[in-house]
Amino acid sequence: MAAQKAASGMKMPLYTDAQRKRRDESPWTLVQGLLAPVQFVVFGISLCLVIRFLITGEGESAAETSILLKTLILYTIMITGSIWEKVVFDEWLFAKPFFWEDVFSMAVLALHTAYVLMLFNDWGSSQDRMYVALAAYATYIINAGQFLYKLRMARLEASPGLAVSS
Repeated sequence: MAAQKAASGMKMPLYTDAQRKRRDESPWTLVQGLLAPVQFVVFGISLCLVIRFLITGEGESAAETSILLKTLILYTIMITGSIWEKVVFDEWLFAKPFFWEDVFSMAVLALHTAYVLMLFNDWGSSQDRMYVALAAYATYIINAGQFLYKLRMARLEASPGLAVSS
């Protein structure tokens, strides 16, 4: 069946029937579904606070606190996402259907972590740290787009009569 789909130009499904069943039955699916929009709201508020600080020089503490909160939520969603991936795909990270999303997630984590290290070690100026936060946020937006694309593909696969083609 997989060879037929590959030969016909059809993409491999994101989930096997067993994986889809585990995904649908896992409480970690709900956790991810709740954390993702919370993270996005915190990101939006934080982005505004960071830009405000960079433009006006005001609100540094609020911007720093918001970045730390965004980073905490990011780590939470990454840890729970890894558990979800283990439950659904039997791999902690880098399961084939989400390999590139996970790779890019590591860049997102690295940049957020760099900001935290800079802040707690007083490395660079406040503006330098805010620019690192903006780089982290840019990678987060790309990564969120990757996951939204996969969510859309999963929904299309679940819709009867719809084929996902290359």
